This record gives sequence, structure tokens and C-alpha cells, in this order.
Amino acid sequence: MGIFFHPLEPIAFEDSNTLILGSFPSLKSFEEEFYYAHPKNQFWRLLSKIYGAKAETKEERIELLKSAKIALWDVAASCERTNSSDANLKNILPNNIEELFVKYPNIKRILFTGRTAEKLYFKYFLHIDLPTTLLPSPSPAYAAMDFASKLFAWQKILLGFSFNR
Repeated sequence: MGIFFHPLEPIAFEDSNTLILGSFPSLKSFEEEFYYAHPKNQFWRLLSKIYGAKAETKEERIELLKSAKIALWDVAASCERTNSSDANLKNILPNNIEELFVKYPNIKRILFTGRTAEKLYFKYFLHIDLPTTLLPSPSPAYAAMDFASKLFAWQKILLGFSFNR
């Protein structure tokens, strides 16, 4: 088990109104030096479909976040772990999320990409008074929902649509 320190700065813009929080970058994200870099992770595919924008390169992904007014970061600043699974995160220290809200005051809601991110957030930041929502995990390990069902849920949450199925 090794100690890991978060390698990425938050991605946020002056007009970001939604913060999407994950738990901690995967080993592939460390390698690629960017969020949700594992090719089987559906994060960028979901956002690309929802916003009708290409998200194949880092630059396209940053532009997609900017145009959608989404900020992106993780709850954990450091931890011990043996692999990319959230179940293996130990001795977690949180990022300074309060400072992010001071720097980007237009953020009005927080979305989590998994239960671990949600649990960690409420462990360390229960005092922050912003609405929160749990998204279905984009991780390939979360197979309880197929892509179409995840897309439906993400659209409803991100865009606030009411759909008739």
C-alpha cells in the first residue's frame, strides 16, 4: 500500500455553477495526468452525449466543462491505496473544498460520481450548505446500470429535465 497525493488541480471557471466531485484519481488518471482517464470510465462519454460536444482530448474536455459551467475535483487530497478501487482508500485527508467555494462563488450545487465521494464529503464538509446529488457512477466497476440508464439519470440531474420514459 502506497501513499498518494492528488496530482491534479481542480478544473473550475468563474461562471461554474455545478461542482462534480469524485473520490480520488485512478492510477490511470495519475498516468495520464487528467481526470477520468481510464478508457472504460464513462464520465467523458456521458458528458459528451449530454452536451453534444467532443471530449476526446484534454483540451476538448476542458472546453466541455467550461461551456457546461461545470467545475471538477475530488474530495480526497491524499490517501493510502493499493489499486484504483474506492474500497481500498485508507487514511484519507480531504482537499480544501471550502477554499474552492470562496474562489468560485457561483457554484450552487454539488454532484458526486460515487458513494465514496459522497460519504467523504459529508464526513468532512457537512457544514457546507449547498444542495447535493449522487450521480450513478461512471466507473466500469459499477455495472448495476447500463450506459443508457446512466445517461438518462445524468441528463435528468445535470439538465433538470423531466422525461417520460
